[in-house]
Amino acid sequence: MPSKFLHIISSYILYTFVLSVFLFCQTAFGQTNDSIPRTKIYHVNRITGSIIIAGGLATDYPAIGRIKGKPDLTTAEIGALNPGIINPLDRWALHLNSSNYLFYSKLSDDIEPPLFIVLPAVLGFDKKIRKDWLDLFFMYCEGHVITFTFYNYSWLGPTYQDRYRPVAYYTDLSLSTRMSGNNRNSAYSGHTASVAYTTFFMTKVYCDYNPDANKLLLYSAALVPPLAMGYLRVRALAHFPSDDITGLTVGSVIGIVLPELHKMKCKNISLGMMNIPGATELNVCWTLPSYKNSELINK
Repeated sequence: MPSKFLHIISSYILYTFVLSVFLFCQTAFGQTNDSIPRTKIYHVNRITGSIIIAGGLATDYPAIGRIKGKPDLTTAEIGALNPGIINPLDRWALHLNSSNYLFYSKLSDDIEPPLFIVLPAVLGFDKKIRKDWLDLFFMYCEGHVITFTFYNYSWLGPTYQDRYRPVAYYTDLSLSTRMSGNNRNSAYSGHTASVAYTTFFMTKVYCDYNPDANKLLLYSAALVPPLAMGYLRVRALAHFPSDDITGLTVGSVIGIVLPELHKMKCKNISLGMMNIPGATELNVCWTLPSYKNSELINK
């Protein structure tokens, strides 16, 4: 079983501890008054969420095998590497101290799972957010699965891209280190994408529950952890800065868009089968809302 898959499974096991953290916050900091009528901000179907999470984990396994099973670089490929054609933004990754790249690689791997727990657990200090902890837990895990599946299957990721990692360019390292097949997986940074999703998800959720919050300050703070992770990944000679920028963009977009999608009600959307001569098709129907008050139509 690929070590990357074991790392993912262990990460998702750690996600379940978020549930315990929210439960702890629920008892330690008190509960909101159930007698007060309250409108939920997000609409979460836990069955659908569970299917997405389970399906994502199942379909990611073969992708991980393909990504981790790429053939080693040949001596001809190593000899053809030309740092001069690397763009100025990424060239910084080729002029680092290579003697401690393994330290930064291990550090980035070790701090990633705890960040997935500690950062969203901060939301538990907000009473309004704590009330909806189970829905938020499903949304959070669902978004992580989507983020990782996008990494595995989108054309931006290593399934379709064979960009060499910076470590392959360092002539002072051993040839076996430079020729590893994993060095074809520079594009893009999954570590940065996952951390960006985490911070932007929690910021989006907090702002939705607290519309008067300083969004500029909060979203600026949300940039710090993924930027720090991106820096570590560059120092680990695992990615170029542009790979981290791509990962940050993907993770932040998913972190913002996913909660926004869960704010939408889908009562006017129906899904069914449509039979026509010679074929059976999937039919999606959107019924426009009707207004009982004619004055609303004239406005």
